[in-house]
Amino acid sequence: MLNEISVFRIRDTVSRLCIKANKLLPECIQKAMCDMKHKETSALGCSILCDLERNLTAAKQLDIPICQDTGMAVVFLEIGQDVHFVDGDLYEAVNQGVAMGYTDGLLRKSVVGDPLKRINTNDNTPAVIHTSIVPGKAVRVTVAPKGFGSENMSGIRMLTPFHGYDGVIEAVLEIVKNAGSNPCPPMVVGVGIGGDFEQCAYLSKKALCRDIDVPNGDEFYAGMERELLKRINQLGIGPQGFGGDTTALAVNIETAPTHIAGLPVAVNIGCHVTRHATEMVE
Repeated sequence: MLNEISVFRIRDTVSRLCIKANKLLPECIQKAMCDMKHKETSALGCSILCDLERNLTAAKQLDIPICQDTGMAVVFLEIGQDVHFVDGDLYEAVNQGVAMGYTDGLLRKSVVGDPLKRINTNDNTPAVIHTSIVPGKAVRVTVAPKGFGSENMSGIRMLTPFHGYDGVIEAVLEIVKNAGSNPCPPMVVGVGIGGDFEQCAYLSKKALCRDIDVPNGDEFYAGMERELLKRINQLGIGPQGFGGDTTALAVNIETAPTHIAGLPVAVNIGCHVTRHATEMVE
């Protein structure tokens, strides 16, 4: 039997999540920042990490966004195959939710309706919407506001199987090194490996929505995450680019099957406020 879900519920959920994600950083990122503060050997780097912590506390106390760039709304919908939406169009409801959240939450509206004409839509729509069909009768909604100081530092490399494991490592390191201080480190590094040109980019964005205290389920790639994190932190970029041991808080890798002739790698960088919030609609 199908489970009927009103798109108005999706709208209201998206609205809440836009506000929540922009005001409350996931606890795992806050904890990682605190832990790294105690390990940071640079006095300036440690001081900056303390400042970033104070910013998080102030945002919570004042009920304001943790960053002035409240991002472009990226919405992931994992839709149970037994769900039937009623009362309207799903994507229209998602965009209504974004508009409500960004207006009611007094969040900065940063979306322009055309990439070259550059006229602000004044409600932060349209959102970037990713849907997937999964077993079940519920909808898992994740909103991940993405600021473009970090988004602009992302990259993609169409490697070949010749490059192998080491080639992937070097590609990620190159992109992070070139990013430098621009993504407001300490950063979270999302890596997509496999698929094709567009799928590996999607995977790298999806990777940023995984809590950083949850490693890849495949120990091979969990080990790769650990190696990349170690080598990224050896680059010396440090908090906010002023040098130190804490360039990244985590590396998250997602993978997909690929063609025998390909090894696509995408890197999507999240700043120190890599934001996402999730709710189930049943």
